[in-house]
Amino acid sequence: MADEEVKKKEVEKKHDSSKVQSTFIKYAAYIIIFFGFLYFLVRYVFPMFR
Repeated sequence: MADEEVKKKEVEKKHDSSKVQSTFIKYAAYIIIFFGFLYFLVRYVFPMFR
């Protein structure tokens, strides 16, 4: 019984860490896209109004 409980906890920890990693990658991609969009605005769109 004790071995089974330990195995279940280890599997849950791995699953949770993979969820955290995938969520971090997703939000990191959102941030990179956001800053890329801001760079595009500042570099190409704003100079058109000068």
